[in-house]
Amino acid sequence: MAINNIWTPKLGLDLRGGTTITLTAANVSGSGAVDKTSLELARTIIQQRVDSIGVGESQVTTSGDTQIIVAVPNVAPDKLNEMVGQTAQLYFRPVNTIAASPVPAATASPSAGATPAAGATPTSDATASGPSASPTPNRRPLPMLPTLPPTPRPTVAADKQPTTAEAMAWTPTPQDQAEFEAYKCGDPSPTPDITDQPLITCDRAGQTKFLLGPVILKGSQLTSASAGIPQGQVAPIVALQFNAEGATIFEQATKALVAKTSPQNAFAIVLDSKVISYPEINPLKTPNGIAGGGAEISGSFTMASAQDLANVLKYGALPLSFVLSEQNTVSPTLGGEQLHAGIIAGLIGLALVVIYSLIYYRALAVVVVASLALAAAITYAFMVLLGQAMGFALNLPGIAGAIVAIGVTADSFIIYFERIRDEVRDGRTLRTSIETGWLGSRKTIVIADAVSVLAAVVLFVLAMGAVKGFAFTLGLTTLIDVAIVFFFTKPLVTLLGRTKYFGEGRRFSGFEPDHMGARRRPGLRPRTPAAAGKGA
Repeated sequence: MAINNIWTPKLGLDLRGGTTITLTAANVSGSGAVDKTSLELARTIIQQRVDSIGVGESQVTTSGDTQIIVAVPNVAPDKLNEMVGQTAQLYFRPVNTIAASPVPAATASPSAGATPAAGATPTSDATASGPSASPTPNRRPLPMLPTLPPTPRPTVAADKQPTTAEAMAWTPTPQDQAEFEAYKCGDPSPTPDITDQPLITCDRAGQTKFLLGPVILKGSQLTSASAGIPQGQVAPIVALQFNAEGATIFEQATKALVAKTSPQNAFAIVLDSKVISYPEINPLKTPNGIAGGGAEISGSFTMASAQDLANVLKYGALPLSFVLSEQNTVSPTLGGEQLHAGIIAGLIGLALVVIYSLIYYRALAVVVVASLALAAAITYAFMVLLGQAMGFALNLPGIAGAIVAIGVTADSFIIYFERIRDEVRDGRTLRTSIETGWLGSRKTIVIADAVSVLAAVVLFVLAMGAVKGFAFTLGLTTLIDVAIVFFFTKPLVTLLGRTKYFGEGRRFSGFEPDHMGARRRPGLRPRTPAAAGKGA
């Protein structure tokens, strides 16, 4: 903790305020199992959406086979629902202009697995691959334009998909060009992602900006996408296949694109308003466009980046619909009150255990207090460090798990101490009873803690949402209890048993013979070295 200079644990949303929603996914058709790859891609997309609003410490996780849990601090529930509840849309748009757009280091966050641009060729011509579609370095700059009053743009998504001829005939207006020149990656796009309107956006890496035309194809018109290395080749490619309607549109669009020069002979694959890839049409291989509904995207792919693009395309072709199953909103004030109440409850639990120990075990309660204090310190340190290392956030159920652990730890003391009393009542000396009592009690302690850990593991695997915090904390504190009892409590009791005060069972030590139920026989005196030498 000192090395990292971190002294407080991360708090869950129920303790610091925020919104948690649970989304249940289903296929658009309403039947059939949800594909795990699609669910994970949906989680990634939602995470990107949440990150785009600049909210720190947000969490988007999958739960089970159909659910995604989104936890975001300090965001209005309606805004969060609107952001993450919509189904991601995959569009194919013609490229008009490409330009580099460096962004400040504070907002630049290149996405892992961003797909490099590549050329597109027909599936029937698998041996030929097109040139890389990187931004054109010698592109003629746009002329300076006069400042024009902005024209209001549509704010509601339109269902209308323009015809291929309309989309390919589109040219940017002076307003489009002015907004494109002023736009920087990381800023809100001046254009909404509407099918019959242009789009100004960036790639997932946030380094290249695009001025794109209206939508020519939708992801729903793509039937399959796969990554692989064709026979006789060494470079990975991504193979596409459109349905009948999409094949016709794709042939018409590529026939128009192939007649243009770079970068306007490329089409952009846009997912959730971000450009995933923008392959150019190879005029040498496909002078008449790409017919048949099949195409290959090739270029500077690795197998991982090719598979990433193929997964994105498959997800766009088979989108998931989401239903809001659960929503919990906690204000920062209420979260602070809950944290305060949880701490008070834990202190009350500790106080009751200490009072019980003082009354029943007297001075031996020093072992209980020292062991509980060490267990609390180690548990707190683990929570702080796990929050830093793996994002563990302490929530209200987690505090409940820690409070329950006080009882688990106290139970271990009681088992050991009572075993010592049993051994003393059977006539053994105190020092012998401490050792034999440990041998007899440690198996019970291990079994009892193993049951608690098993329950915590099962609960963690089967539970959803915040209940996992209870299970994780209970399991963690139980394992700490085992370590404390074996490596601190037992050695400490052994050391105390060798002192005069505890070893001789003096008043209020907790080891008094009368207090432990052991009575001395009348006339029995302690052995002396001389008497022992005579065989007494």
